[in-house]
Amino acid sequence: MNVQKYLGSGSAGGRLAVAAVVTSVGVALGRAAGPGPVMDLVTGEPYFLLVTALLAIGLYSSTHGIELRHLRADLRTVVLAVTVGVLVKAVLITAVMVVLFPGPEALVLGVAVAQIDPLSVSALQHSSRMSERGKALLLSWASFDDPVTTLLTIYAATLSVTLHHLDGSAEFTAFTAGGAGGVLLGLAANLALAAVFTGTWFFVRGRIRARRGSGADLSFAVACGLLLAAAAVAVSQFWMLGIALLGLFVRPVVRGAPEAFARVLDGLTQTAFLLAVLGVGVILSVRVDLAAGLVLGVTAFAAQAVVSVFLTRAQEPGDRIPLAIAQQNGITAIILALLLQPMFPAVVGIVAPAVLVVNVLHLVANALYARYDRGDIAVPLPGARWWAGRSARRRPDPASGRGPGASAALARGIGASGDRTAPEDDHGAEDDRLPEGGLPAESGSTAHSPALVHGTGTGGGPVRPGHVSFGDRPSAGTADPLAPPFGRYPAPPPAGGRLVALIGRFGRWPA
Repeated sequence: MNVQKYLGSGSAGGRLAVAAVVTSVGVALGRAAGPGPVMDLVTGEPYFLLVTALLAIGLYSSTHGIELRHLRADLRTVVLAVTVGVLVKAVLITAVMVVLFPGPEALVLGVAVAQIDPLSVSALQHSSRMSERGKALLLSWASFDDPVTTLLTIYAATLSVTLHHLDGSAEFTAFTAGGAGGVLLGLAANLALAAVFTGTWFFVRGRIRARRGSGADLSFAVACGLLLAAAAVAVSQFWMLGIALLGLFVRPVVRGAPEAFARVLDGLTQTAFLLAVLGVGVILSVRVDLAAGLVLGVTAFAAQAVVSVFLTRAQEPGDRIPLAIAQQNGITAIILALLLQPMFPAVVGIVAPAVLVVNVLHLVANALYARYDRGDIAVPLPGARWWAGRSARRRPDPASGRGPGASAALARGIGASGDRTAPEDDHGAEDDRLPEGGLPAESGSTAHSPALVHGTGTGGGPVRPGHVSFGDRPSAGTADPLAPPFGRYPAPPPAGGRLVALIGRFGRWPA
């Protein structure tokens, strides 16, 4: 099996399958070793350094893939998303976990899964139906929230250790001492690391850019050397924000193969992901909490939807729902759980099932949205027949040119020249057989409403009476009086509004 194919090709199901297999291998190894050796491994210094190195790889990779020119269009939204948005998501998730599963680990669980996995987002970019602006926003959001959640995790862990009087890992707590002053000092150190190595890179690159021959090769070698030196410092001091910022500026490029470094980095990141998943499997052999993991996963997915509603009001209507159901967890959530495991022994056993739940919810929600957006699914709306009959009795036939909605209906061609024949097997109930403009009295009779209450939509086959197909929705700015409740509101926007149309039954269309 080609693991790289499933991890990097954009197959979300393939990524989950590979992760499940590797986790199973880890569980088998953990059970073979026994609980004692596993816990000794987790509390050792080599474990902390290895997990920190894996985290550094993931953070650098997440910011390395950001297109800076696309970031400028939605810089304000990205900043709000990775600051206010991440904090609100973490608070919402933490509140639920504290109420339902009180304990020391409840304060860190919300932060550990509050980010969107940039590797998963990047892998699915080519198959997304979002606009280019929406794709760029989601990738930037996912890339920047990783270092932010990493910092929040450190401070949340420090708070929990203090409140519950826990014995934290010596290596971990060494970087969180000092209270508020220590927090500010750590932030300044991260910024200084990024500034020093970025400034050095710009200076050296400027000196050798004009050189010919070996200039490009020297530039690549210098960039790689600076990255290795910065990584060594960042891992030893746990300055993860600094290494993430370097991904925006220090980007080695091979002469004649500009994508070569990105491919190597992608392979390195996938390797780090597999190692992290293997480690999770080993720890799961000792302890797992499926109930808490299920609640954590569902809450994390719902929190993304809540936060997205307020942060994406300026986006295109067709992008707002994909952004709301974009929550995915991957390498960062897994590695943060591994990092917290020495202090909170239940964390990995909760976060691992939660990651699975979140990614399954993402798969299902996006698959359903894609089908709705194509118009393949007819959605049964309660009371659709009653609405249609009520509307037809109150309003004259638009095709006759009289009454409300006549001009809009005639503009869409509903009338003598636009009448359509209902499917032969479409029989309405006795109460639904209306003389004019409503549901057809018998098979083959004329239906004036274009596939909104019955008929055939553009995306699928015949639609049963009382169902709604969004394949032939009215054009923007018009309302079909024969197909309430949609006649009460403006028509859905032309881009990706089919699922959004469901909201029209309960309120106005999203801005």
